[in-house]
Amino acid sequence: MVAESAAYDVCLRLAREHYENFPVASRLLPSAMRPHVAAIYAFARTADDFADEAARPDATRLALLDDWQRRLHEAAWPATAAHPGSDLSSGDPTSAAIFVALSATIRDCHLDPALFDDLLSAFRQDVLVKRYDTWPSLLDYCRRSANPIGRLVLGVAGYRDARLLAMSDAICTALQITNFCQDLERDWKNGRIYVPAAIMDVHGAREDQLNERPLAASWRETMGEVGGRTRALFDAGRPMVSEIGGRLGWELRATWLGGVRVLDRLDQCRYDVFSARPALGWRDAAPLAWRLMTWR
Repeated sequence: MVAESAAYDVCLRLAREHYENFPVASRLLPSAMRPHVAAIYAFARTADDFADEAARPDATRLALLDDWQRRLHEAAWPATAAHPGSDLSSGDPTSAAIFVALSATIRDCHLDPALFDDLLSAFRQDVLVKRYDTWPSLLDYCRRSANPIGRLVLGVAGYRDARLLAMSDAICTALQITNFCQDLERDWKNGRIYVPAAIMDVHGAREDQLNERPLAASWRETMGEVGGRTRALFDAGRPMVSEIGGRLGWELRATWLGGVRVLDRLDQCRYDVFSARPALGWRDAAPLAWRLMTWR
């Protein structure tokens, strides 16, 4: 059996090695929270990688996600009759460590396993669904792909107030859609478009126009509307990051500020990510630090 401390070390390493726009288990977090957040991240990141491995057949990717869910349930309920004799250390060393750590995190932080099931539901959808018809259908995807992460992080910190959770959902959805705006080119080349067809239709945007350079005005208008709706979600969630104190509050404010700055960059380039993909870099460190320190 993998020791819990060693398992958490593996998860922390995974969290530090993967590139993200926004901090994952960073030094801003209270030290007691970091291993738990890393375990959540390692579980979700690995499952997301299964869904994104385009070289594998869909059936193989879905089978990997099914197995990940089976192991999740064994980690969440290791002593139940439904999973007698579960061995969380089975499989390759990295995945074994993830589930040893995740089992301890679910137990110690009293987390709802259904939130992890929601994540896996969204990853399966990534394998099967390549287009979205309406804004509500995209929000439903974000409800399962992004919002559970915020709720789990707040759960690790002991926050379970419904009002705070609703604002967390708004921020997580905004972060997810900001990333979709950043990755319009990448997703399109991989056969996915996370832009609702109903919004495209309003502005006369067509998929074949994504081959045009510079980016067609219809697409700039489409993405501008998506960006405006996303900014409203950031605004709706902002009071939460002001209310939560301590080091978690600093982490949440840094995440919010980073997401809004990327959205600002997208506005500035009028969403032409085909010319240059806006991302945070070292030049953003000073202005973000200033806004963090002067947060009101």
